[in-house]
Amino acid sequence: MAPAVTMLAGAVAVVSVLVGGLLAVVSLSGHVLSAWVSPTPLSSGVVGAAMVGVAPGLFTIGRAQVWEEVRTLVLPLAIVLVGLFVVSVLNGGRLQAAEGGSLVLVLFSLGWVAVLGLLAVCAVVCVAWQYRKPALPLGEPGAPLPGWSKPFLAVLGSAWLGIGAGLLVLPGFWADFVPWSVSRPDAQALGVWGVALGVGVLGALVEDDLGRLRPALLALPGVAIAAAVVLGVRAAEVHWMSGPGLSLITLLGGLLLAGVAGRRLLSRRSTHR
Repeated sequence: MAPAVTMLAGAVAVVSVLVGGLLAVVSLSGHVLSAWVSPTPLSSGVVGAAMVGVAPGLFTIGRAQVWEEVRTLVLPLAIVLVGLFVVSVLNGGRLQAAEGGSLVLVLFSLGWVAVLGLLAVCAVVCVAWQYRKPALPLGEPGAPLPGWSKPFLAVLGSAWLGIGAGLLVLPGFWADFVPWSVSRPDAQALGVWGVALGVGVLGALVEDDLGRLRPALLALPGVAIAAAVVLGVRAAEVHWMSGPGLSLITLLGGLLLAGVAGRRLLSRRSTHR
């Protein structure tokens, strides 16, 4: 595995904890801290929670020996970095710096775009550099996914990917599938995360080896739990009994179940060896 991948993961993990934690905490207090104008603090809080939730998986990437052990997390990470940067640029007129918000929000939005741009470029370079290295021959999967888990992962990954793509490409229409009020950049930012989660879950099917999914198995439940905390505290803003609300519960529950079950199965296989 290219050393640059490990460095990128570590840097993003630190940024995710600091910035994501700040977004989540401010959202829990009922205030809006976002790079763009948002009708409620919930969207930025959920994005921040996702950033914090994925950090434990990113911190473990340095322990991996080969690229195949981390690509189910690094490739979605690249999607998030590039996607959020593109969303921020395309919605430049809605940024706090363009709208003329408070000094704190203006500076935050400028810093958000600058840091995202730098990390996005680094992610593209690191992944391209990694794929220039010749792949090592891999043996048979040491801990293949159980057959019963594959339909579940296929449905879960497709759902996240489909909803995320809809929010990203047609935010005006698909915003109604978010169970709280969102702006266009809110919807697209959530869509980026949806696409990344979908790619990560479907990537697990491609790997078909629990041993190669260790970082991702930390990130999935981390995202689910962190997002659930923010949504729980701001529960009054969420239309829980609507179709989108029930779907969100199911999708987050699926991430939690996939991560916990995967780690449990991997632990059992390691014990029996």
